[in-house]
Amino acid sequence: MAALSQLPSPVTLGDQAYAAIREAIVTGSLQRGEKVTERGLAESLNISATPVREALRRLEQDRLVERTGPRSVRVAEFGEDELREFTMIEDVLRALAARLAAEKSTAAQRREMSRCLGEADALRTEMRDVAPGSARELDLVIEVQVRMQRFHSLVDQASGNATLMQMLRTVEAFDSAERRSSVLSQVRGEHREAVGERYGQHRAIFEAIAAGDGERAEELMRAHSHSSNASRIAGRFLD
Repeated sequence: MAALSQLPSPVTLGDQAYAAIREAIVTGSLQRGEKVTERGLAESLNISATPVREALRRLEQDRLVERTGPRSVRVAEFGEDELREFTMIEDVLRALAARLAAEKSTAAQRREMSRCLGEADALRTEMRDVAPGSARELDLVIEVQVRMQRFHSLVDQASGNATLMQMLRTVEAFDSAERRSSVLSQVRGEHREAVGERYGQHRAIFEAIAAGDGERAEELMRAHSHSSNASRIAGRFLD
């Protein structure tokens, strides 16, 4: 009898705990430098300590937590040099994703990218009519950012490379705090131009992808990623 492919492994409590704790770190629910215990996390997740211990071992390997004791860890903090290295890796990965998207994306994927950018453009138009620094401006900036993040996700998916997407999710986790703070900083009136500039960069990247120009898409995405990452790092370490 021919050999059959093995069934996929079931999702364990350890897997679920890992996903939940990682998400808490990425979203900021667990702050950089915050100390947590296996028992505290287990109580929060309403599970036993064993799957939490397994999850923390994996997060240690990911460098997202650091062991401080037999049953306690601290959410990792990264210095400027480390974050710059992480973003250098991200720049290369994002550029490659854009090239592959230009070569492999489907018509449906390109339509979804275009729709996402159209929504962002409509929000930018509305932004011109609200007071700088107002609560509504903050809402609009965040909504534009959501669309831009969605655009990047669509490009990543259109690359058709699961390994590349996993690597991008990994490097994104390292500077998640800087990503959140950069969104909030854009609410100031003087940063409206930066929102428009980033939108223009995304639009140019899309046009290269839609034209099937992998080299141009790669070049534009590398420049865009480098600019965005440099701004985030500078914002964090500005005296």
